[in-house]
Amino acid sequence: QVQVAESGGGSAQSGGSLTLSCVDSGYNYDTYCMTWFRQTPGKEREGVARLNHHGTTSYRDSVRGRFTISRDREKHTLYLQMSSLKPEDTAMYYCVIDIPHICTDFELGHASDCAYWGQGTQVTVSS
Repeated sequence: QVQVAESGGGSAQSGGSLTLSCVDSGYNYDTYCMTWFRQTPGKEREGVARLNHHGTTSYRDSVRGRFTISRDREKHTLYLQMSSLKPEDTAMYYCVIDIPHICTDFELGHASDCAYWGQGTQVTVSS
């Protein structure tokens, strides 16, 4: 059984930094598409950053240059380093593991019905 668990959320001041972590267990494939999503109440879920097994990354425009997605394969851990945080970055952040072709064939905000989701970690940025 695949399990995904995020951590590292919390409160930060505008301009500050946070690093989110996502540990997966039970996912023993070498190919993948991993995405950080975020959602605030009343708004649609949005894709924030994506990484595939080739190391190819993509970011939504509003976070490009401020956020960095990476993965430590040995530790089965996906990271999202967030800097120059803004109040509009406030959201629940979710880590998602998906089938590889999602990264190549679909836009950043898409997740398949086969995707594995974590429970989320809250990020709150105050001005």
